[in-house]
Formats: sequence, structure tokens, C-alpha cells
Amino acid sequence: MAAQGQVGATGQVGHDDRGGQVVLGVDSSTQSTKVLAVDADTGRVLARGQAPHTVSSGAGRETDPEVWWRALLDALGQLGEYARRAAAVSVGGQQHGLVVLDAAGRPLRPALLWNDVRSAPQAAALVERYGAAWWADRFGSVPGASFTVAKWEWLRANEPATAAAAAAVRLPHDFLTERLSGAAVTDRGDASGTGWWASDGEAYDEGLLAEVGLDPKLLPDVLGPGQQAGTVRGRLPLRAGALVAAGTGDNAAAALGLGLTPGRAVLSLGTSGTVYALSRRRPADPSGTVAGFAAAGGGWLPLACTLNCTLAVDKVAALLGRGREEVEPGGSLAFLPFLDGERTPNLPYASGLLTGLRHDTTAGQVLQAAYDGAVYALLRALDEVLAVDGSAAPDDEPLLLIGGGAKGAAWRETVRRLSGRAVRVPEAGELVALGAAVQAAALLTGEDPTAIAHRWNTAQGPVHDPLPRDDAALTRLATALPLASP
Repeated sequence: MAAQGQVGATGQVGHDDRGGQVVLGVDSSTQSTKVLAVDADTGRVLARGQAPHTVSSGAGRETDPEVWWRALLDALGQLGEYARRAAAVSVGGQQHGLVVLDAAGRPLRPALLWNDVRSAPQAAALVERYGAAWWADRFGSVPGASFTVAKWEWLRANEPATAAAAAAVRLPHDFLTERLSGAAVTDRGDASGTGWWASDGEAYDEGLLAEVGLDPKLLPDVLGPGQQAGTVRGRLPLRAGALVAAGTGDNAAAALGLGLTPGRAVLSLGTSGTVYALSRRRPADPSGTVAGFAAAGGGWLPLACTLNCTLAVDKVAALLGRGREEVEPGGSLAFLPFLDGERTPNLPYASGLLTGLRHDTTAGQVLQAAYDGAVYALLRALDEVLAVDGSAAPDDEPLLLIGGGAKGAAWRETVRRLSGRAVRVPEAGELVALGAAVQAAALLTGEDPTAIAHRWNTAQGPVHDPLPRDDAALTRLATALPLASP
């Protein structure tokens, strides 16, 4: 049920006595849809709604887009009067997924999700065809299995009739934005994760689209920062005529929600793990470690993503029969928890690797090693993400730690121990939905989204002091990593 009253970054609850303007922020993630009703002036959360998704198991990772739509309607229904009062809405969604629709806007098949690695051979073939440097220079990123262009190539190879029947091709957040407004649009932040939007010219690459057999007329228009998608259509649990923002991808939305500025690094600990920072320069990393995404509010969002983060560590905890916080120090283990292959480093066929096991190794040490491996993969990419602007984060600038894992002491202690840095954990929860609300408020008021986030104090939270860096664990993990390569 929705939480009534106001719940802001400090967790204080009050009442919405002023009748101020309300905006809605949506987070349509892999596992669920969350919606926040937010006071546009103060950033206080007035109500929440949430509904789960279903994701296929086995070789593929798929979800019927109609599941997302039903979950959104369910979550909106939990907001009560705030859904009907909202003056603007924005959707933040999981990146990269492939949605193919018929002429009536109905899905032709379940969406291929970002963490479906069946498209790894297609990604490798695309990189081989053009060269990694070409992809980095033209698109800002070297495509891996997660990228939409690789998924489209997989569909063409494995389900050619479905690809040929497609009347529209969308990203997950586009699908929901279009259902709300009727507008076939996306934004530069999410488009930059497709592999067919050329970031050097900020336009679809029609030459590449011709090579992969995709008519550009099937793709949504790309909106710039601050542009409006449309207005809410009638017969929905929202006020008809409310403004609909462009929306964006989940990481770009979280960056908006934090009011991110250059030099501040974010570690997001969720199903996947990400590190990113706002940059003034357009990224172009031919190694593929740093994805050169566009930022929803302008500028760039260099990012590195790992497939195996909280879900992998929770799986290890379950196998050991331990709670996720039941870690123990010590031991000589190195554990690379690449349970679903890996994106950073690019090892789509890898599996988990455990070395250094001894007779006196405890289950708690094995679990701690899983945490270490997941965090190590993120920290390896952090300096490269920050180097896009030619600098590193100031030593006295805490790392911003967000996502579900940031709530866990074991995750926080592992990041501090392996980075040697302080971490700040923002008290504001659900930052993707909050960032979407920032975008909706910016559309409504014309204010800069960074200024809105700073006024809302979204990054406020306790700082945890640094711990001495565990160089021995870092060395063990660096030694083990080459063993994970096929």
C-alpha cells in the first residue's frame, strides 16, 4: 500500500497541507515498478506504490512488456489522490532491453532484457566487423551482449519472422512513455545505450541501421534535455493532460536524482553493479570498459556495469546457508562471482571462480570473498570512468553509495576496505524514481534539474570514514582475474 503523508530524505513524516504541485517519478526496473508522488517544491515523498515483475529463468532473461504496464497501473493505483493530482510524470527504466511491437503497439514477443547474454556472439561479430575503435569513436561505447543492437541481431538470427513483422522497436522506458502519452519518443540518455545512436552527431546512424536491417522509421524520436514527450491520455489513473517528460534510463535517472556534478563518483549496488560520474567530455573507450552514455540533463555519463552484484552475493549466501551479513574476516580466498557471465570485464561465458580454498576456510570467509570479488570488479573501473574528464575524484570526496546493497553493512564495509575511501549513503531511497520525479519537476517548472535535486537535498546522508585499504585482497583478486578468461 502507499505510504501516506510526506517522507523526505530525512525520513520525517508530515502532512501535505499546502496543496502544492505534485509530480510522479517511475522506476521500471528488472524486478518491479516503483512510483513516487513527490512535492515539486520540497522533494518530499507524498506516497509510494510498487508492483512486481516476472522474469524468465534459464538461458534467456525476458519479460512480457504488458507485465510492466500492468505493474505501472497497479503502482499508480496505490497513490490514491496523488496520482489524480499529479501535474507531470516521468519514467526511468532499465536500459538496453529490446521491445518489438506490432502496428497496434502490442508486443510481438517478450522483451529481451539487458542481462540476457544470449546475444554475446552477435555483439562479438559486430565488434569484429567494424573494430572496437570505430564503435568507441562513433557511438561512445563498444557494444557487448547487453546492448540493444546485439539483441536485435540475435532476434534477426533466431526469430527472423518476428524481426520482419516488427512495426516499432522500443526501449523499456519508451514503451511505458508511449503507453502514457501516445508519443513515440525516447531520450538521449537511453538512446546512447542502443549501439545505433551515434553520440558524435547525436543522431541515429542510418548506415549501421541499414547494415542490421532496421528501418529508422521504426525507432522513436530522440528528445533532448528538458523536452516534453506529450501529455497523459484519458482513461488512465492519472490526470488527463498532465505533462509527460521524455524519461530516461535507470542510471541516467539516478544521476538526475542525485544532482550529480563532475568529479563525484557513484557506486550503485543492485542486481547489477555500476560506477559512473558526470563528465564534460564525450567518452570513447575502445577497450569497452567504460560505456559512453549521454546524461539525461546534458553532458555525458561514462559508466561501467557489472552483471554480478547483489544477486550473485545473495546466491552465494543461500548456497552456504548463511544470512547475507554473516561474513567473517581473514582467509586466503579470491572469489570472482561471475555467475551469469560478466560484462565488466567482458567475459560473457565466464562462470564463478574460487581460488585459495584451504582446510581451515570458513563459510563466512567464502561469503566475504564473494563481496570482495563483486566490489573489486567495480573499483577496477572507477579510475577509468573518472579519467574521462582527465582527473580523479578528490581524496576527500566520499564515494556516493546507492542501491539496495548500500543498506547492507557488509557491502559498505567491503567498499571502504577495498577502496580506502569514505562513502556517503544518501538517505533518499529509490533514486531512479526520484530522478524521474526531478525530470518531471524540471519540465513543469522550467528549472534546471541539478538545481532541483540540490534544493531537495537528495544526496544528504551519513558519511562512513575510510578504512585502511586491503592491498592483500586486491592482489589476490588481480592474480585470479586472468584465470577467468576462456
